[in-house]
Amino acid sequence: MASYAAVLSYGLVLAMFCSALAVRASAGRLGEGVARISVGASALTLVLALALFGWRLGHGGAELYGIGLGLFTLYVDPLSTLMAVLVSAIGLVVHVYSVRYMQDDPAYVRFFALLDTIIGVILLMVLAGDLLTLLLGWHLLGVCLYFLLNHDTRRRAANRFAFWTLFTHRVGDLPLLAAVALVYHGYGTLSIPALFDAIAAGPDKATALGLPLNEALGLLILFAAFAKSAQFPLHTWLPYTMDGPTPVSALMHAGIVNAGGFLMNRFAPVFVETHAVLLIAFAVGLVTTLMGSLMMLMQSDIKKALGYSTMGQMGYMVMECGLGAFSLAIYHLIAHGVFKATLFLGSGSIIGKARKDPNIPEGEIYKFMVERKVPHPPLSWVVFAGITITVPLVIVFGAHQLIDQGFLHHQGALILLLFGWITGAQTLFFVYKIGGERPFTVLFYVVLSFAAVILTYVVVGHAFDALLYPDPAFREALYRAASVSSTTFALVLVLLMVLISAGWLLVFRTEAERQPLPRRFRHLYYDLYALLSREFYVADLYSRTGERLLAASRKLNALLRWA
Repeated sequence: MASYAAVLSYGLVLAMFCSALAVRASAGRLGEGVARISVGASALTLVLALALFGWRLGHGGAELYGIGLGLFTLYVDPLSTLMAVLVSAIGLVVHVYSVRYMQDDPAYVRFFALLDTIIGVILLMVLAGDLLTLLLGWHLLGVCLYFLLNHDTRRRAANRFAFWTLFTHRVGDLPLLAAVALVYHGYGTLSIPALFDAIAAGPDKATALGLPLNEALGLLILFAAFAKSAQFPLHTWLPYTMDGPTPVSALMHAGIVNAGGFLMNRFAPVFVETHAVLLIAFAVGLVTTLMGSLMMLMQSDIKKALGYSTMGQMGYMVMECGLGAFSLAIYHLIAHGVFKATLFLGSGSIIGKARKDPNIPEGEIYKFMVERKVPHPPLSWVVFAGITITVPLVIVFGAHQLIDQGFLHHQGALILLLFGWITGAQTLFFVYKIGGERPFTVLFYVVLSFAAVILTYVVVGHAFDALLYPDPAFREALYRAASVSSTTFALVLVLLMVLISAGWLLVFRTEAERQPLPRRFRHLYYDLYALLSREFYVADLYSRTGERLLAASRKLNALLRWA
């Protein structure tokens, strides 16, 4: 049976690489017919991934398979097989979509060869059983992405932003390379399962400089994940990749932009032995979530808006890891990947329909969003404020109490519940602002939908807990690694709830009484608008820095007569 799993795992990785070679070799004879080879190989990959995932579910545990070299080993466990199913499923959909979308493109054959190659690289990365194979897949992922984003070499913008992406991903390669070097120096192994065993046996090991080895490893892994998953301030590459082909934008969610979440989960045994590293992940993820959500609202380009939305969701994914909810981050990664890939693939048809028929059907939402006509609220703002604050709170806490009463004892769980409460309250607030002819009917359906979403989120999240981390003691250790002192946590939680509630009450009263923004806040509002419209000036700062470095290099070349 072990040989059966080994054949499945190596066949899964090699299928797409062989397809890329076959596409290039058959280009002269088949022309655009090579797409059939690519789609067929992608379908075979999905079948193999499902078979491997099913086999793993039936046998449990994890197995390491190799070819006798100590390198190119594959680690088959629930995490790797689950990721393989996600990658191959989205890859198949993107392949089928690209057959017609890329038709008549002069580089049609090259596109499919690159598409097969990058999917093979992602599968190699998620199934890697040793650190060198993982590093190879991590590095090649950025290289393949560069060629796909720069598919149309005639477009200057695509070339510029593809290079920007390549540079950022190379920044993310360096911390992982340093982590591999530290592991080999400290533990004398490159095998991932052997590393986990060594960490469990000697968690207090120090580096050559006397620093805690696991703390250093955790920080390096975090920095590598930040670059790949577009965390602030390394986020600028993601929104500007929307200049590439739409299928590539969809494929980004098949283990490329969300590779940071996979990497953190792969090294979860490292983070268990850290103390403050996960707090950094929480802080960076929180900032990224807020920035991505705000900048998404400022975009007029639908693909760029989706790009900033992805940035915000990746921040939330990293924040979940920072709170100790590692398995929940994987569920978020998968759910968001499937959802956002679908949105990207549908964005082209939406743009096409809008060009043919720019008229928007009038309705309550149209009047509110476009004409800024706000109907009279159906209820007093005091009553609706109470509904907005209490109903989502009851739903969120009730769902978790129903599924797992012990879940609420974790600090990270309470923070996640707080964000769930905020999301639900904002949704109800939007219903209040729109008003309409049947506000109570709309309110009922919104509350019902929110309850269904939260209950599904909780149920599936706990199912992923049992699948990925079946040991309850290990899950508790992850939450402990992400916790702070009880006093600090209580003060922060109370402060956040008071500020959020006060802000909501202020907005409710302003909306209900139709009061204009106070004059003393108008300048602040305009400054904030300018800051958001310029995307916090981060991209401008990078561009200006790059220009100055190039100018300095030209002066140095002229001075030394190198060129």
